[in-house]
Amino acid sequence: MPYDEPADSSDQRTVQPRDPRADAPQSERDRPRPAEPRHDADNHDADQGQSHDDQPREQNTGNDKGGGEPAKKRRSPIMWIVLAVVVLVAAIGGGWYWYANRNLESTDDAYTDGNAITIAAQVSGQVVDLAINDNQFVHAGQVLIKLDPRLFIAARDQAQGQLEAAEGQLGAARAALELARVTFPAKLLAAQAQRDAAAAVLFRAQSDLRRQHAVERAATTQQDVDQATAAERQAAAQLGEAEANVKQAQPVPQNIDQAAAQAKQLEGQVTEAQAQLAQAQINLGYTTVTAPQDGWVTKRNVDRGNYVTAGAEIMALVSTQVWVTANFKETQLDRMRAGQAVNIAVDAYPGLKLRGHVDSIQLGSGSKFTAFPPENATGNFVKIVQRVPVKIDIDSGLDPKLTLPLGISVEPSVELK
Repeated sequence: MPYDEPADSSDQRTVQPRDPRADAPQSERDRPRPAEPRHDADNHDADQGQSHDDQPREQNTGNDKGGGEPAKKRRSPIMWIVLAVVVLVAAIGGGWYWYANRNLESTDDAYTDGNAITIAAQVSGQVVDLAINDNQFVHAGQVLIKLDPRLFIAARDQAQGQLEAAEGQLGAARAALELARVTFPAKLLAAQAQRDAAAAVLFRAQSDLRRQHAVERAATTQQDVDQATAAERQAAAQLGEAEANVKQAQPVPQNIDQAAAQAKQLEGQVTEAQAQLAQAQINLGYTTVTAPQDGWVTKRNVDRGNYVTAGAEIMALVSTQVWVTANFKETQLDRMRAGQAVNIAVDAYPGLKLRGHVDSIQLGSGSKFTAFPPENATGNFVKIVQRVPVKIDIDSGLDPKLTLPLGISVEPSVELK
Protein backbone atom coordinates (compact mmCIF):
# COMPACT_ATOMS: atom_id res chain seq x y z
CA MET A 1 0.00 0.00 0.00
CA PRO A 2 1.49 3.38 -0.88
CA TYR A 3 2.22 5.89 1.82
CA ASP A 4 2.90 9.63 1.73
CA GLU A 5 6.42 10.62 2.71
CA PRO A 6 6.68 12.85 5.71
CA ALA A 7 7.89 16.36 4.98
CA ASP A 8 10.19 16.49 7.89
CA SER A 9 11.71 13.63 9.83
CA SER A 10 11.51 15.66 12.93
CA ASP A 11 7.67 16.06 12.52
CA GLN A 12 5.93 13.89 15.08
CA ARG A 13 2.59 13.83 13.26
CA THR A 14 1.65 10.44 11.88
CA VAL A 15 1.03 10.03 8.23
CA GLN A 16 -2.33 8.45 7.45
CA PRO A 17 -2.56 5.94 4.64
CA ARG A 18 -4.52 7.02 1.63
CA ASP A 19 -7.81 5.28 1.15
CA PRO A 20 -7.81 3.73 -2.29
CA ARG A 21 -11.63 3.96 -2.41
CA ALA A 22 -11.49 7.73 -2.37
CA ASP A 23 -11.04 7.81 -6.12
CA ALA A 24 -13.56 5.05 -6.68
CA PRO A 25 -17.16 5.71 -7.76
CA GLN A 26 -19.81 6.58 -5.18
CA SER A 27 -21.42 3.15 -5.34
CA GLU A 28 -18.12 1.46 -4.53
CA ARG A 29 -17.39 3.88 -1.75
CA ASP A 30 -20.70 3.03 -0.11
CA ARG A 31 -19.75 -0.64 0.05
CA PRO A 32 -18.34 -1.98 3.33
CA ARG A 33 -14.53 -1.84 3.43
CA PRO A 34 -12.93 -5.28 3.48
CA ALA A 35 -10.66 -6.19 6.32
CA GLU A 36 -6.97 -5.54 5.63
CA PRO A 37 -4.45 -8.41 5.88
CA ARG A 38 -2.35 -8.68 8.92
CA HIS A 39 1.21 -7.19 8.59
CA ASP A 40 4.33 -8.79 9.85
CA ALA A 41 6.44 -7.38 12.63
CA ASP A 42 8.50 -5.22 10.29
CA ASN A 43 5.49 -3.62 8.75
CA HIS A 44 3.99 -3.28 12.18
CA ASP A 45 7.12 -1.48 13.34
CA ALA A 46 7.04 0.75 10.30
CA ASP A 47 3.46 1.66 10.97
CA GLN A 48 3.89 2.09 14.68
CA GLY A 49 3.36 5.79 14.32
CA GLN A 50 -0.12 5.14 12.89
CA SER A 51 -3.02 5.14 15.31
CA HIS A 52 -5.33 2.14 15.02
CA ASP A 53 -8.22 4.13 16.41
CA ASP A 54 -7.96 6.77 13.70
CA GLN A 55 -8.57 4.39 10.82
CA PRO A 56 -12.16 3.37 11.65
CA ARG A 57 -12.97 6.93 12.73
CA GLU A 58 -11.70 8.08 9.33
CA GLN A 59 -13.84 5.44 7.67
CA ASN A 60 -17.02 6.26 9.62
CA THR A 61 -16.57 9.94 9.06
CA GLY A 62 -16.26 9.38 5.37
CA ASN A 63 -19.38 7.22 5.28
CA ASP A 64 -21.44 9.75 7.21
CA LYS A 65 -20.35 12.72 5.18
CA GLY A 66 -19.91 11.07 1.83
CA GLY A 67 -23.03 8.88 1.80
CA GLY A 68 -25.64 9.97 4.45
CA GLU A 69 -25.57 13.73 4.20
CA PRO A 70 -26.19 14.00 0.43
CA ALA A 71 -29.14 11.58 0.70
CA LYS A 72 -30.68 13.68 3.46
CA LYS A 73 -30.26 16.77 1.38
CA ARG A 74 -31.97 15.09 -1.56
CA ARG A 75 -35.04 13.98 0.49
CA SER A 76 -35.72 17.16 2.43
CA PRO A 77 -37.03 19.36 -0.42
CA ILE A 78 -39.46 16.67 -1.58
CA MET A 79 -40.81 16.22 1.91
CA TRP A 80 -41.41 19.92 2.33
CA ILE A 81 -43.09 20.18 -1.09
CA VAL A 82 -45.48 17.32 -0.24
CA LEU A 83 -46.28 18.89 3.11
CA ALA A 84 -46.97 22.24 1.47
CA VAL A 85 -49.25 20.62 -1.09
CA VAL A 86 -51.20 18.81 1.66
CA VAL A 87 -51.63 22.01 3.64
CA LEU A 88 -52.72 23.91 0.52
CA VAL A 89 -55.26 21.23 -0.42
CA ALA A 90 -56.63 21.18 3.14
CA ALA A 91 -56.96 24.96 3.16
CA ILE A 92 -58.71 24.98 -0.21
CA GLY A 93 -61.03 22.16 0.84
CA GLY A 94 -61.87 23.85 4.13
CA GLY A 95 -62.54 27.15 2.42
CA TRP A 96 -64.70 25.54 -0.20
CA TYR A 97 -66.67 23.62 2.47
CA TRP A 98 -67.23 26.81 4.46
CA TYR A 99 -68.31 28.71 1.36
CA ALA A 100 -70.68 25.96 0.25
CA ASN A 101 -72.30 25.54 3.68
CA ARG A 102 -72.29 29.07 5.03
CA ASN A 103 -76.01 29.50 4.13
CA LEU A 104 -77.17 26.02 5.15
CA GLU A 105 -78.73 24.77 8.38
CA SER A 106 -79.16 21.03 8.81
CA THR A 107 -80.06 18.56 11.54
CA ASP A 108 -80.17 14.82 11.91
CA ASP A 109 -83.03 15.08 14.44
CA ALA A 110 -85.68 14.83 11.73
CA TYR A 111 -88.13 12.21 10.55
CA THR A 112 -91.00 11.72 8.14
CA ASP A 113 -94.45 12.55 9.42
CA GLY A 114 -98.03 12.28 8.19
CA ASN A 115 -101.64 11.53 9.07
CA ALA A 116 -102.33 8.13 10.60
CA ILE A 117 -106.11 7.72 10.81
CA THR A 118 -107.55 5.31 13.35
CA ILE A 119 -110.28 3.07 11.92
CA ALA A 120 -112.84 1.82 14.46
CA ALA A 121 -116.20 0.05 14.20
CA GLN A 122 -119.22 2.26 14.92
CA VAL A 123 -121.42 -0.67 15.99
CA SER A 124 -120.79 -4.02 17.61
CA GLY A 125 -121.01 -7.22 15.66
CA GLN A 126 -119.26 -10.22 14.22
CA VAL A 127 -116.96 -9.80 11.22
CA VAL A 128 -118.38 -11.79 8.31
CA ASP A 129 -116.12 -10.45 5.56
CA LEU A 130 -112.54 -9.11 5.51
CA ALA A 131 -111.77 -7.36 2.24
CA ILE A 132 -108.21 -6.09 2.88
CA ASN A 133 -104.78 -7.25 3.99
CA ASP A 134 -101.84 -5.76 5.86
CA ASN A 135 -100.02 -2.80 4.21
CA GLN A 136 -102.49 -2.79 1.30
CA PHE A 137 -103.19 0.47 -0.50
CA VAL A 138 -106.91 1.34 -0.54
CA HIS A 139 -108.93 4.13 -2.10
CA ALA A 140 -111.55 6.30 -0.45
CA GLY A 141 -114.86 4.42 -0.14
CA GLN A 142 -113.32 0.98 -0.58
CA VAL A 143 -114.82 -1.72 1.67
CA LEU A 144 -112.55 -2.80 4.53
CA ILE A 145 -114.70 -5.17 6.63
CA LYS A 146 -118.37 -6.20 6.93
CA LEU A 147 -120.29 -7.04 10.11
CA ASP A 148 -123.31 -9.33 10.50
CA PRO A 149 -126.26 -7.09 9.43
CA ARG A 150 -129.26 -9.24 10.46
CA LEU A 151 -129.99 -7.58 13.81
CA PHE A 152 -129.70 -4.17 12.24
CA ILE A 153 -132.06 -5.11 9.41
CA ALA A 154 -134.68 -6.16 12.00
CA ALA A 155 -134.23 -2.90 13.90
CA ARG A 156 -134.67 -0.95 10.69
CA ASP A 157 -137.91 -2.78 9.82
CA GLN A 158 -139.28 -2.19 13.33
CA ALA A 159 -138.53 1.51 13.07
CA GLN A 160 -140.21 1.57 9.69
CA GLY A 161 -143.42 0.06 11.17
CA GLN A 162 -143.47 2.55 14.02
CA LEU A 163 -143.11 5.38 11.57
CA GLU A 164 -146.00 4.19 9.46
CA ALA A 165 -148.27 3.86 12.52
CA ALA A 166 -147.39 7.35 13.68
CA GLU A 167 -148.00 8.75 10.23
CA GLY A 168 -151.47 7.12 10.19
CA GLN A 169 -152.38 8.67 13.54
CA LEU A 170 -151.13 12.00 12.35
CA GLY A 171 -153.31 11.83 9.26
CA ALA A 172 -156.39 11.17 11.41
CA ALA A 173 -155.52 14.05 13.72
CA ARG A 174 -155.12 16.43 10.83
CA ALA A 175 -158.50 15.40 9.44
CA ALA A 176 -160.06 15.92 12.87
CA LEU A 177 -158.53 19.37 13.00
CA GLU A 178 -160.06 20.31 9.68
CA LEU A 179 -163.40 18.94 10.87
CA ALA A 180 -163.13 20.87 14.11
CA ARG A 181 -162.59 24.08 12.25
CA VAL A 182 -165.98 23.58 10.61
CA THR A 183 -167.92 21.72 13.32
CA PHE A 184 -167.33 23.89 16.35
CA PRO A 185 -168.50 27.15 14.74
CA ALA A 186 -171.57 25.32 13.37
CA LYS A 187 -172.37 23.88 16.78
CA LEU A 188 -172.27 27.37 18.23
CA LEU A 189 -174.66 28.65 15.61
CA ALA A 190 -177.02 25.70 16.15
CA ALA A 191 -177.01 26.26 19.91
CA GLN A 192 -177.79 29.92 19.43
CA ALA A 193 -180.68 29.04 17.06
CA GLN A 194 -182.09 26.56 19.53
CA ARG A 195 -181.86 29.18 22.23
CA ASP A 196 -183.78 31.65 20.08
CA ALA A 197 -186.47 29.03 19.31
CA ALA A 198 -186.77 28.16 22.98
CA ALA A 199 -187.16 31.84 23.79
CA ALA A 200 -189.97 32.13 21.24
CA VAL A 201 -191.76 29.11 22.67
CA LEU A 202 -191.41 30.55 26.13
CA PHE A 203 -192.81 33.88 24.94
CA ARG A 204 -195.88 32.17 23.44
CA ALA A 205 -196.40 30.06 26.55
CA GLN A 206 -196.20 33.12 28.74
CA SER A 207 -198.71 34.91 26.49
CA ASP A 208 -201.12 31.97 26.65
CA LEU A 209 -200.81 31.86 30.43
CA ARG A 210 -201.51 35.60 30.73
CA ARG A 211 -204.60 35.25 28.56
CA GLN A 212 -205.89 32.41 30.67
CA HIS A 213 -205.57 34.59 33.75
CA ALA A 214 -207.05 37.62 32.04
CA VAL A 215 -210.34 36.10 30.85
CA GLU A 216 -213.31 35.48 33.06
CA ARG A 217 -213.33 32.32 35.04
CA ALA A 218 -216.49 31.32 33.28
CA ALA A 219 -214.86 31.70 29.88
CA THR A 220 -212.10 29.18 30.64
CA THR A 221 -211.51 26.15 32.60
CA GLN A 222 -208.96 25.23 35.20
CA GLN A 223 -207.55 22.62 32.84
CA ASP A 224 -206.71 25.26 30.27
CA VAL A 225 -205.06 27.36 32.94
CA ASP A 226 -202.99 24.39 34.10
CA GLN A 227 -201.96 23.53 30.54
CA ALA A 228 -200.90 27.10 29.90
CA THR A 229 -198.92 27.14 33.13
CA ALA A 230 -197.17 23.85 32.29
CA ALA A 231 -196.39 24.98 28.76
CA GLU A 232 -194.83 28.18 30.10
CA ARG A 233 -192.64 26.27 32.57
CA GLN A 234 -191.60 23.74 29.90
CA ALA A 235 -190.65 26.51 27.50
CA ALA A 236 -188.63 28.21 30.21
CA ALA A 237 -186.76 24.97 30.88
CA GLN A 238 -186.04 24.48 27.19
CA LEU A 239 -184.74 28.02 26.98
CA GLY A 240 -182.37 27.37 29.87
CA GLU A 241 -181.12 24.22 28.17
CA ALA A 242 -180.59 26.10 24.91
CA GLU A 243 -178.64 28.83 26.68
CA ALA A 244 -176.43 26.15 28.28
CA ASN A 245 -175.75 24.66 24.89
CA VAL A 246 -174.77 28.06 23.59
CA LYS A 247 -172.30 28.51 26.43
CA GLN A 248 -170.86 25.08 25.75
CA ALA A 249 -170.40 25.84 22.07
CA GLN A 250 -168.95 29.30 22.56
CA PRO A 251 -165.18 28.37 23.03
CA VAL A 252 -164.75 27.58 19.33
CA PRO A 253 -161.06 28.75 19.07
CA GLN A 254 -160.12 26.72 22.12
CA ASN A 255 -161.70 23.59 20.70
CA ILE A 256 -159.92 24.09 17.38
CA ASP A 257 -156.58 24.66 19.17
CA GLN A 258 -157.06 21.45 21.10
CA ALA A 259 -157.47 19.53 17.85
CA ALA A 260 -154.44 21.28 16.40
CA ALA A 261 -152.37 20.42 19.49
CA GLN A 262 -153.26 16.78 19.17
CA ALA A 263 -152.18 16.84 15.54
CA LYS A 264 -148.96 18.56 16.58
CA GLN A 265 -148.25 15.86 19.14
CA LEU A 266 -148.67 13.21 16.52
CA GLU A 267 -146.35 15.14 14.22
CA GLY A 268 -143.71 14.91 16.94
CA GLN A 269 -144.25 11.18 17.21
CA VAL A 270 -143.81 10.88 13.46
CA THR A 271 -140.56 12.88 13.63
CA GLU A 272 -139.32 10.63 16.43
CA ALA A 273 -140.20 7.55 14.41
CA GLN A 274 -138.38 9.00 11.41
CA ALA A 275 -135.27 9.61 13.53
CA GLN A 276 -135.40 6.07 14.86
CA LEU A 277 -135.65 4.78 11.32
CA ALA A 278 -132.75 6.96 10.21
CA GLN A 279 -130.67 5.72 13.14
CA ALA A 280 -131.52 2.15 12.28
CA GLN A 281 -130.50 2.75 8.68
CA ILE A 282 -127.25 4.39 9.79
CA ASN A 283 -126.46 1.49 12.09
CA LEU A 284 -127.15 -0.88 9.24
CA GLY A 285 -124.76 1.13 7.08
CA TYR A 286 -122.11 0.95 9.83
CA THR A 287 -121.97 -2.80 9.36
CA THR A 288 -119.90 -2.05 6.24
CA VAL A 289 -116.68 -0.23 7.20
CA THR A 290 -115.12 1.74 4.31
CA ALA A 291 -111.91 3.74 3.90
CA PRO A 292 -112.42 7.46 4.58
CA GLN A 293 -109.57 8.41 2.20
CA ASP A 294 -106.71 6.99 0.18
CA GLY A 295 -103.94 5.37 2.18
CA TRP A 296 -102.15 2.23 3.34
CA VAL A 297 -103.64 -0.22 5.82
CA THR A 298 -101.44 -0.63 8.89
CA LYS A 299 -101.75 -2.17 12.36
CA ARG A 300 -104.64 -4.45 11.35
CA ASN A 301 -105.82 -6.36 14.42
CA VAL A 302 -109.07 -7.89 13.18
CA ASP A 303 -109.86 -11.02 11.23
CA ARG A 304 -112.90 -12.80 9.85
CA GLY A 305 -115.02 -14.23 12.67
CA ASN A 306 -113.88 -11.77 15.35
CA TYR A 307 -116.48 -9.95 17.42
CA VAL A 308 -115.72 -6.24 17.52
CA THR A 309 -117.24 -3.68 19.85
CA ALA A 310 -118.25 -0.15 19.00
CA GLY A 311 -115.32 2.26 19.23
CA ALA A 312 -112.62 -0.43 19.32
CA GLU A 313 -109.66 0.25 17.00
CA ILE A 314 -109.42 -2.37 14.28
CA MET A 315 -106.71 -0.83 12.05
CA ALA A 316 -104.96 2.38 11.04
CA LEU A 317 -104.82 4.11 7.68
CA VAL A 318 -101.70 6.08 6.70
CA SER A 319 -102.59 8.85 4.26
CA THR A 320 -100.62 9.61 1.12
CA GLN A 321 -99.63 13.07 2.32
CA VAL A 322 -96.16 12.93 3.91
CA TRP A 323 -94.05 15.76 5.26
CA VAL A 324 -90.90 16.13 7.37
CA THR A 325 -90.77 17.27 10.99
CA ALA A 326 -87.28 18.58 11.76
CA ASN A 327 -86.30 19.50 15.32
CA PHE A 328 -83.80 22.32 14.86
CA LYS A 329 -81.88 23.85 17.73
CA GLU A 330 -83.09 27.27 18.81
CA THR A 331 -79.73 28.70 17.78
CA GLN A 332 -80.40 27.63 14.18
CA LEU A 333 -83.66 29.58 13.76
CA ASP A 334 -82.19 33.08 13.42
CA ARG A 335 -82.36 33.21 9.60
CA MET A 336 -84.88 30.45 9.00
CA ARG A 337 -88.17 31.57 7.40
CA ALA A 338 -91.20 29.94 5.83
CA GLY A 339 -90.82 29.26 2.11
CA GLN A 340 -87.07 28.61 2.11
CA ALA A 341 -85.91 25.70 -0.05
CA VAL A 342 -84.82 22.46 1.61
CA ASN A 343 -82.75 19.50 0.41
CA ILE A 344 -83.76 16.27 2.11
CA ALA A 345 -81.63 13.13 2.36
CA VAL A 346 -83.35 9.90 3.45
CA ASP A 347 -81.28 7.46 5.48
CA ALA A 348 -83.26 4.44 4.30
CA TYR A 349 -82.88 5.35 0.60
CA PRO A 350 -79.49 7.03 -0.02
CA GLY A 351 -80.23 7.41 -3.72
CA LEU A 352 -83.48 9.32 -3.09
CA LYS A 353 -82.98 13.08 -3.11
CA LEU A 354 -86.02 15.13 -2.12
CA ARG A 355 -86.71 18.83 -2.50
CA GLY A 356 -89.09 20.76 -0.32
CA HIS A 357 -89.70 24.03 1.47
CA VAL A 358 -90.22 25.23 5.01
CA ASP A 359 -93.96 25.29 5.68
CA SER A 360 -94.05 26.64 9.21
CA ILE A 361 -92.19 26.85 12.50
CA GLN A 362 -94.01 25.63 15.58
CA LEU A 363 -94.75 28.37 18.12
CA GLY A 364 -93.23 26.49 21.01
CA SER A 365 -90.40 24.12 21.77
CA GLY A 366 -90.96 20.41 21.98
CA SER A 367 -90.53 20.38 25.76
CA LYS A 368 -93.35 22.94 26.14
CA PHE A 369 -95.96 20.50 24.85
CA THR A 370 -94.86 17.42 26.77
CA ALA A 371 -97.12 15.81 29.37
CA PHE A 372 -94.98 17.28 32.16
CA PRO A 373 -93.33 20.51 30.93
CA PRO A 374 -90.27 21.63 32.90
CA GLU A 375 -90.67 24.19 35.67
CA ASN A 376 -87.60 26.38 35.31
CA ALA A 377 -88.73 28.66 38.13
CA THR A 378 -88.09 25.97 40.75
CA GLY A 379 -84.80 24.52 41.96
CA ASN A 380 -81.44 24.99 40.30
CA PHE A 381 -81.50 26.08 36.67
CA VAL A 382 -79.32 24.50 34.01
CA LYS A 383 -79.59 26.06 30.57
CA ILE A 384 -80.32 23.47 27.89
CA VAL A 385 -80.49 24.28 24.20
CA GLN A 386 -84.09 23.68 23.20
CA ARG A 387 -85.32 22.21 19.92
CA VAL A 388 -88.24 23.59 17.95
CA PRO A 389 -90.20 21.44 15.44
CA VAL A 390 -90.20 22.79 11.88
CA LYS A 391 -92.65 21.42 9.32
CA ILE A 392 -91.16 20.86 5.85
CA ASP A 393 -93.38 20.05 2.89
CA ILE A 394 -91.99 17.77 0.17
CA ASP A 395 -92.28 19.32 -3.29
CA SER A 396 -90.48 16.89 -5.60
CA GLY A 397 -88.31 13.82 -5.75
CA LEU A 398 -90.80 11.25 -4.46
CA ASP A 399 -90.83 7.92 -6.26
CA PRO A 400 -94.39 6.61 -6.82
CA LYS A 401 -93.07 3.07 -6.53
CA LEU A 402 -91.22 3.80 -3.30
CA THR A 403 -93.24 4.59 -0.18
CA LEU A 404 -91.90 6.63 2.70
CA PRO A 405 -92.89 5.05 6.03
CA LEU A 406 -93.72 7.45 8.80
CA GLY A 407 -91.05 8.00 11.41
CA ILE A 408 -87.94 7.13 9.38
CA SER A 409 -84.86 9.31 9.79
CA VAL A 410 -84.04 12.04 7.27
CA GLU A 411 -81.52 14.89 7.18
CA PRO A 412 -82.87 18.19 5.84
CA SER A 413 -80.64 21.09 4.82
CA VAL A 414 -82.38 24.47 4.72
CA GLU A 415 -81.05 27.09 2.30
CA LEU A 416 -81.08 30.33 4.30
CA LYS A 417 -81.25 32.68 1.33
